[in-house]
Amino acid sequence: MRAALIRAVGALPEVGEAPEPVGEAIEILASPINPIDLAVSRGVLASGHPELPYVPGCEAVGRTADGRIVWLFGGSLGRTSDGALAERAGVGDAFTVDVPDGAEPLLAAGLGIAGLAGWLPFAWRAPLVGGENVLVLGATGSVGLVAVQTAKVLGAARVVAAGRSAAGLRRAADLGADATLQLDEAGDLVTAFKDVFDGAGPSYVFDPLWGEPGAAAVLAAAPHATIVNLGQSAGATATLSSEAVRFKDLSILGMSVYNLPAAPLAEQYRRLVEHAIAGDIRLDVEQVPLDSVADAWRRQAEGAGAKLVVVP
Repeated sequence: MRAALIRAVGALPEVGEAPEPVGEAIEILASPINPIDLAVSRGVLASGHPELPYVPGCEAVGRTADGRIVWLFGGSLGRTSDGALAERAGVGDAFTVDVPDGAEPLLAAGLGIAGLAGWLPFAWRAPLVGGENVLVLGATGSVGLVAVQTAKVLGAARVVAAGRSAAGLRRAADLGADATLQLDEAGDLVTAFKDVFDGAGPSYVFDPLWGEPGAAAVLAAAPHATIVNLGQSAGATATLSSEAVRFKDLSILGMSVYNLPAAPLAEQYRRLVEHAIAGDIRLDVEQVPLDSVADAWRRQAEGAGAKLVVVP
């Protein structure tokens, strides 16, 4: 079968022939390229990578042998065994979740890892109760843009989108952000994060960045605020004083899509896709033919803007 193949650690994928998957398999309709796919290919994850050469791709939407359209994700898929950037993929130890009726495969695929990363903090990890002042860091990529919309849909009072891309911030405003903040032009971030909430700071922080912006958000946060961290795009470490956390009684929580058990994962994925079908949440998706996977891989590494989804 035709597939993308990683032949060496750190190499771009090439299109070639791969062995057919063993056991239960699905016909791939759409498979996104995600940051985790690049991390696996570079050998930077503690879990390592599949035996070379391997098929990358940690998720996909496809058709089962009995005709169901499912989202395939989890387990060793694309991390320590062959993945889904191919014509077919083995199910193995991954989850399959039925895609709600009416969802286009391209959109349903894009709303997997990236969509859930923007959805789950507000809907599952630390659910919004309504009326929160939300700061969305890293708001200019697919994950952050879903987060902006999710916070609005689930009842936040004010949502501020913060990021470095001016075009991405304009898109965040189009999608419902009440205000935007360009991080590389904001000056002192602690002051900026407070001022954009009329001096009070955010009561909820969505943080895929960590590093300096994450630390500044902690210092700016209002008393009893919640901070949910799900990434380290701005740095793997952040310096936080004990008093900054304890005197304001802050809650700092971590989250990974990979940590959800099967039942809540399926429930939350379906909720998100249903909101997208209804038009409540939009995702900018770009279809990429398999033959262009190397170029799409480069674009993902550089920050593509739209969610890149490969179609075999």
